[in-house]
Amino acid sequence: MLEQPRFGQRLKELRRMRGLSQAALVGDGISTGYLSRLESGARPPTERVVTYLAKRLDVDLSAFDVPPSGTSLAQALSIAASAECEEAMDALLDCLDRTDCSDPLLRWQALWLVTRRWNKLGDKAQELVCLEELSQIADELGLPELRCRAWVSLARCLRSTGDVNRAIKVASRAVHIAKESRLSVSDTGAALMALVSAEAEEGRLSEARAHVDELVELIGDRSGTLKAEALWSAATVRFRQGDQQAAKEHLDRAIDGLDSYSDLTLWIRLRLAAASLSLQSAPPQTAIAAERLKEAQSAIVFACTPLLAQELLTLKAHLAFEEERFADARGLLEELQQDELLLAYRDRIRLGVLDGRLLIAEGQLKNGLQQLKELGEEARTACNVDLAAEIWRILAETLENAHGALDSTET
Repeated sequence: MLEQPRFGQRLKELRRMRGLSQAALVGDGISTGYLSRLESGARPPTERVVTYLAKRLDVDLSAFDVPPSGTSLAQALSIAASAECEEAMDALLDCLDRTDCSDPLLRWQALWLVTRRWNKLGDKAQELVCLEELSQIADELGLPELRCRAWVSLARCLRSTGDVNRAIKVASRAVHIAKESRLSVSDTGAALMALVSAEAEEGRLSEARAHVDELVELIGDRSGTLKAEALWSAATVRFRQGDQQAAKEHLDRAIDGLDSYSDLTLWIRLRLAAASLSLQSAPPQTAIAAERLKEAQSAIVFACTPLLAQELLTLKAHLAFEEERFADARGLLEELQQDELLLAYRDRIRLGVLDGRLLIAEGQLKNGLQQLKELGEEARTACNVDLAAEIWRILAETLENAHGALDSTET
């Protein structure tokens, strides 16, 4: 029982199984530093400490005799699903890494939970790895609901990383599964939304319009999050087709139809979306954008994730630029660049465009123009036609304004 490093490994396992941090476990009896050394195997435990820790963990002393690998995936999954804390999730990740689970359904459930965590944190690389395995397991299981949900999530992740072409193929597969198996409105609607988003991103606006109309018809008179997301999808397609008024009406309906108690994160994201579309309008509707950002800011403290925080800062930077508060825009941009960017591909490119426009406003015309050209080419190479067109339009307007300023100077 007192042999290291086995004792430390088992102690750490028991602590994580109960969803406890080191600080929560030590109480007033020992220090976190001492506990850390025990768990790492650097210090041998005394009988007094073992008795104290067993009491804190609410286990018999014999619990420390169990080999540290004794935690099953089922146990780790149950604890992580009910604890909702980082320690329990870390334990689940450890168990997934070291356990060759013979039950694919159990592994699917664990991966699904882990994937949601990576999505919340904005770690697309880790999320993508999990989703690839999730989709494979779902296909092996042959359950249409799981297959559809795995492929929908994979399509969304691929789109956010800029792999739009594959996202369309994956989302199309999800839609086919949903329709062939006559899945619920929720599953079919989610698949259609994933397809619409990817098609709109790649500039396939006529296809996106047909699918989003099918989506809105499918939802019908339903209310709640699914209706709000469907209207958001419709607003995005209408906006990229140039119908700004229809886009605003759809998004306003989505916002008005969802209260913050139903889904606070979606409530915030809808306002960020409304602010974004307002800033991309011609001319930019800065007053509306400012109001929507103010609403989002008031609630984000209650549902803040690193990704949501970056999305809010990004839009505040765009707003500052449009209001010609260039120093404020630059400050917000520098604040964003202090951490790893978790933004979706489109938002990262648009942030780079903002940087280029700021360089031009700050007198660095050559550097700014070069940055815009490189971003336009990057979007074109990625087959993101809609985004590339937006960048080339901004570049053309910038060149026209620059030539106009030179002509005025010469006159």
